[in-house]
Amino acid sequence: MNEIEIAGERLHLLPQRAAYWARERTLFIADIHFGKAAAFRAQGVPVPRGTTAENLAVLDALLDTTQAERIVFLGDFLHAKTSHAPATLGALRAWRSRCAQLDLVLVRGNHDARAGEPPKDLGVRVVDEPFRFGPFALCHHPQTLDGAYVLAGHIHPAYRLHGRGEAVRLPCFWFNHALGVLPAFGSFTGTHTIAPAPGDRIFLVTPDRVLPLRA
Repeated sequence: MNEIEIAGERLHLLPQRAAYWARERTLFIADIHFGKAAAFRAQGVPVPRGTTAENLAVLDALLDTTQAERIVFLGDFLHAKTSHAPATLGALRAWRSRCAQLDLVLVRGNHDARAGEPPKDLGVRVVDEPFRFGPFALCHHPQTLDGAYVLAGHIHPAYRLHGRGEAVRLPCFWFNHALGVLPAFGSFTGTHTIAPAPGDRIFLVTPDRVLPLRA
């Protein structure tokens, strides 16, 4: 894992596209989009099943590795109203029963506004942005705020690498002096290529490593 120091705190950047604040035993996760595949199937689009189980398996691995006691979702927990499908919610309830002591916080995102809040029995505390936590302002939409360092999601950042006539686009963490944007966590999400400004710090995400982009 890679570490970055921001606002006087150290965050571990993980290849599972999450950031871990060890001092508070807290995982930050953006744009998990549970039920996105179910929402597509409800519209007649033939997409694969199993994305919810895949996302939950990655969460389990993260919890085993970090021993986190809290997850803060930086928006877009559920993708749409049709994401409240019985199979999706059943998988989430089974996972929650195995992690009953885990503190779950959701900072509302644009998809959460459309999808509606998670069912009460999932035990997710839902808050509006900005949610102040230590030196951080936890948001869904990237923005700058006085007196806090913002951590956000929403744009699913990726960086395009060029070399030897070829190009590859990788998800990334993107930090500047006032704002950090996390990559989308969900396995069934797209990416948006960013154009960082001089001085921004980019960490590229591969399946098993997080690599700082060298200027």
